[in-house]
Amino acid sequence: MTTEAADRLALAQLLSPGFPVGGYAYSQGLEQAMVDGSVRNAASLAAWVAAVLRSGTGRMDAIFLAHARTGDLDALADLAFAYAPCAERAAEMRDQGAAFGQVVARLTGVAPPPLPYALAVGHATRGMALQTPEILALWLHAQAAQLISAAVRFLPLGGADGQAVLASLSPLILQLAASCAQASLDDLASAGFAADLAAMRHETLEVRIFRS
Repeated sequence: MTTEAADRLALAQLLSPGFPVGGYAYSQGLEQAMVDGSVRNAASLAAWVAAVLRSGTGRMDAIFLAHARTGDLDALADLAFAYAPCAERAAEMRDQGAAFGQVVARLTGVAPPPLPYALAVGHATRGMALQTPEILALWLHAQAAQLISAAVRFLPLGGADGQAVLASLSPLILQLAASCAQASLDDLASAGFAADLAAMRHETLEVRIFRS
Protein backbone atom coordinates (compact mmCIF):
# COMPACT_ATOMS: atom_id res chain seq x y z
CA MET A 1 0.00 0.00 0.00
CA THR A 2 1.34 3.43 -0.92
CA THR A 3 1.72 6.20 1.63
CA GLU A 4 -1.01 8.17 -0.13
CA ALA A 5 -3.42 5.22 -0.01
CA ALA A 6 -2.68 4.60 3.67
CA ASP A 7 -3.22 8.27 4.46
CA ARG A 8 -6.52 8.22 2.57
CA LEU A 9 -7.72 5.34 4.74
CA ALA A 10 -6.54 7.14 7.86
CA LEU A 11 -8.44 10.28 6.83
CA ALA A 12 -11.58 8.22 6.17
CA GLN A 13 -11.27 6.86 9.71
CA LEU A 14 -10.79 10.31 11.26
CA LEU A 15 -13.90 11.64 9.51
CA SER A 16 -16.03 8.52 9.91
CA PRO A 17 -19.33 8.80 11.83
CA GLY A 18 -17.86 6.06 14.04
CA PHE A 19 -14.97 8.26 15.18
CA PRO A 20 -16.08 9.25 18.71
CA VAL A 21 -16.32 13.03 18.64
CA GLY A 22 -20.03 13.12 19.52
CA GLY A 23 -21.11 14.55 16.18
CA TYR A 24 -24.51 12.85 16.49
CA ALA A 25 -25.35 15.22 19.38
CA TYR A 26 -25.11 18.44 17.34
CA SER A 27 -27.26 20.05 14.66
CA GLN A 28 -25.82 23.60 14.41
CA GLY A 29 -29.26 25.12 14.81
CA LEU A 30 -30.96 22.75 12.38
CA GLU A 31 -33.14 21.39 15.19
CA GLN A 32 -34.57 24.87 15.71
CA ALA A 33 -35.28 25.19 11.99
CA MET A 34 -37.09 21.85 12.03
CA VAL A 35 -39.12 22.86 15.07
CA ASP A 36 -40.07 26.08 13.28
CA GLY A 37 -41.00 24.20 10.10
CA SER A 38 -38.41 25.94 7.94
CA VAL A 39 -36.88 22.53 7.26
CA ARG A 40 -39.59 19.91 6.86
CA ASN A 41 -38.75 17.66 3.89
CA ALA A 42 -35.93 16.55 1.61
CA ALA A 43 -36.05 19.65 -0.58
CA SER A 44 -35.89 22.15 2.27
CA LEU A 45 -33.21 20.07 3.99
CA ALA A 46 -31.06 20.08 0.85
CA ALA A 47 -31.42 23.84 0.56
CA TRP A 48 -30.54 24.35 4.23
CA VAL A 49 -27.43 22.17 4.17
CA ALA A 50 -26.28 23.68 0.88
CA ALA A 51 -26.56 27.16 2.38
CA VAL A 52 -24.59 26.14 5.47
CA LEU A 53 -21.84 24.69 3.28
CA ARG A 54 -21.76 27.52 0.76
CA SER A 55 -22.26 30.56 2.98
CA GLY A 56 -22.01 29.55 6.63
CA THR A 57 -20.04 27.40 9.02
CA GLY A 58 -19.22 24.80 6.37
CA ARG A 59 -17.19 27.22 4.27
CA MET A 60 -15.63 28.86 7.32
CA ASP A 61 -14.50 25.54 8.80
CA ALA A 62 -13.08 24.40 5.47
CA ILE A 63 -10.92 27.52 5.19
CA PHE A 64 -9.75 27.16 8.78
CA LEU A 65 -8.93 23.48 8.22
CA ALA A 66 -6.89 24.30 5.13
CA HIS A 67 -4.83 26.89 6.98
CA ALA A 68 -4.38 24.60 9.99
CA ARG A 69 -2.29 22.28 7.83
CA THR A 70 0.54 24.84 7.80
CA GLY A 71 -0.44 27.92 9.83
CA ASP A 72 -0.08 29.30 13.35
CA LEU A 73 -2.55 27.20 15.34
CA ASP A 74 -2.86 29.55 18.33
CA ALA A 75 -3.74 32.51 16.12
CA LEU A 76 -6.12 30.41 14.04
CA ALA A 77 -7.89 29.11 17.16
CA ASP A 78 -8.41 32.65 18.47
CA LEU A 79 -9.82 33.70 15.11
CA ALA A 80 -12.07 30.65 14.82
CA PHE A 81 -13.65 31.25 18.21
CA ALA A 82 -14.03 34.95 17.43
CA TYR A 83 -16.11 34.00 14.38
CA ALA A 84 -18.38 31.61 16.35
CA PRO A 85 -21.90 33.09 16.02
CA CYS A 86 -23.19 31.91 19.40
CA ALA A 87 -22.24 30.13 22.63
CA GLU A 88 -23.51 26.73 21.51
CA ARG A 89 -21.45 26.89 18.34
CA ALA A 90 -18.31 27.80 20.30
CA ALA A 91 -18.96 24.92 22.71
CA GLU A 92 -19.48 22.53 19.80
CA MET A 93 -16.18 23.55 18.22
CA ARG A 94 -14.33 23.24 21.54
CA ASP A 95 -15.90 19.98 22.75
CA GLN A 96 -15.64 18.12 19.46
CA GLY A 97 -12.07 19.31 19.08
CA ALA A 98 -11.23 18.05 22.55
CA ALA A 99 -12.85 14.67 21.90
CA PHE A 100 -11.03 14.37 18.58
CA GLY A 101 -7.71 15.19 20.23
CA GLN A 102 -8.21 12.61 22.96
CA VAL A 103 -8.78 9.81 20.47
CA VAL A 104 -5.85 10.91 18.29
CA ALA A 105 -3.66 10.84 21.40
CA ARG A 106 -4.76 7.27 22.11
CA LEU A 107 -4.02 6.24 18.53
CA THR A 108 -0.66 7.97 18.15
CA GLY A 109 0.68 8.25 21.67
CA VAL A 110 1.16 11.99 21.15
CA ALA A 111 -1.29 14.49 22.64
CA PRO A 112 -2.19 17.18 20.09
CA PRO A 113 -2.79 20.78 21.19
CA PRO A 114 -6.35 21.69 22.27
CA LEU A 115 -8.02 23.15 19.19
CA PRO A 116 -11.47 23.79 17.70
CA TYR A 117 -12.64 20.75 15.75
CA ALA A 118 -11.81 21.92 12.21
CA LEU A 119 -8.35 23.04 13.29
CA ALA A 120 -7.77 19.76 15.15
CA VAL A 121 -8.52 17.84 11.96
CA GLY A 122 -6.27 20.15 9.96
CA HIS A 123 -3.44 19.62 12.44
CA ALA A 124 -3.92 15.83 12.28
CA THR A 125 -3.55 15.92 8.48
CA ARG A 126 -0.29 17.90 8.41
CA GLY A 127 1.82 14.86 7.72
CA MET A 128 -0.55 13.24 5.23
CA ALA A 129 0.49 12.89 1.60
CA LEU A 130 -2.89 14.16 0.43
CA GLN A 131 -3.81 17.37 -1.35
CA THR A 132 -5.84 19.89 0.61
CA PRO A 133 -8.84 19.89 -1.81
CA GLU A 134 -9.31 16.16 -1.24
CA ILE A 135 -9.16 16.58 2.53
CA LEU A 136 -11.64 19.45 2.41
CA ALA A 137 -14.02 17.49 0.19
CA LEU A 138 -14.15 14.64 2.69
CA TRP A 139 -14.49 17.10 5.59
CA LEU A 140 -17.40 18.93 3.95
CA HIS A 141 -19.02 15.62 3.00
CA ALA A 142 -18.78 14.47 6.63
CA GLN A 143 -20.28 17.73 7.90
CA ALA A 144 -23.16 17.51 5.44
CA ALA A 145 -23.75 13.89 6.41
CA GLN A 146 -23.89 14.87 10.11
CA LEU A 147 -26.59 17.47 9.49
CA ILE A 148 -28.58 15.14 7.26
CA SER A 149 -28.37 12.39 9.88
CA ALA A 150 -29.81 14.79 12.45
CA ALA A 151 -32.72 15.56 10.10
CA VAL A 152 -33.38 11.89 9.39
CA ARG A 153 -33.67 11.29 13.14
CA PHE A 154 -35.98 14.27 13.66
CA LEU A 155 -38.21 14.44 10.58
CA PRO A 156 -40.44 11.85 8.93
CA LEU A 157 -37.64 11.40 6.39
CA GLY A 158 -36.36 8.02 5.31
CA GLY A 159 -32.73 7.02 5.27
CA ALA A 160 -32.77 6.64 1.49
CA ASP A 161 -34.13 10.17 1.14
CA GLY A 162 -31.32 11.43 3.34
CA GLN A 163 -28.75 9.67 1.20
CA ALA A 164 -30.29 11.19 -1.92
CA VAL A 165 -29.90 14.65 -0.38
CA LEU A 166 -26.26 13.92 0.43
CA ALA A 167 -25.57 12.66 -3.09
CA SER A 168 -27.15 15.78 -4.60
CA LEU A 169 -24.64 17.94 -2.69
CA SER A 170 -21.55 16.29 -4.22
CA PRO A 171 -20.99 18.88 -6.99
CA LEU A 172 -21.23 21.73 -4.48
CA ILE A 173 -18.88 19.96 -2.07
CA LEU A 174 -16.23 19.45 -4.74
CA GLN A 175 -16.53 23.06 -5.89
CA LEU A 176 -16.23 24.40 -2.35
CA ALA A 177 -13.29 22.12 -1.54
CA ALA A 178 -11.36 23.48 -4.52
CA SER A 179 -12.11 27.12 -3.75
CA CYS A 180 -11.58 26.92 0.02
CA ALA A 181 -8.21 25.23 -0.47
CA GLN A 182 -7.05 28.42 -2.24
CA ALA A 183 -8.77 30.92 0.07
CA SER A 184 -6.84 33.29 2.31
CA LEU A 185 -7.86 34.25 5.83
CA ASP A 186 -9.03 37.54 4.34
CA ASP A 187 -11.68 35.49 2.50
CA LEU A 188 -13.29 34.43 5.77
CA ALA A 189 -16.89 35.62 5.84
CA SER A 190 -20.24 34.15 6.76
CA ALA A 191 -23.66 34.95 5.36
CA GLY A 192 -25.50 31.98 6.87
CA PHE A 193 -27.90 34.27 8.67
CA ALA A 194 -30.82 31.83 8.96
CA ALA A 195 -28.62 29.09 10.37
CA ASP A 196 -26.82 31.44 12.75
CA LEU A 197 -30.08 32.91 14.05
CA ALA A 198 -31.53 29.42 14.45
CA ALA A 199 -28.43 28.38 16.41
CA MET A 200 -28.86 31.40 18.70
CA ARG A 201 -32.54 30.65 19.29
CA HIS A 202 -31.76 26.99 19.94
CA GLU A 203 -29.96 28.03 23.11
CA THR A 204 -33.35 28.72 24.75
CA LEU A 205 -35.27 25.84 23.18
CA GLU A 206 -36.92 24.10 26.13
CA VAL A 207 -37.32 20.59 24.69
CA ARG A 208 -34.42 19.45 22.57
CA ILE A 209 -32.72 16.38 21.16
CA PHE A 210 -29.46 17.99 20.11
CA ARG A 211 -26.92 20.09 21.99
CA SER A 212 -26.78 22.76 19.29
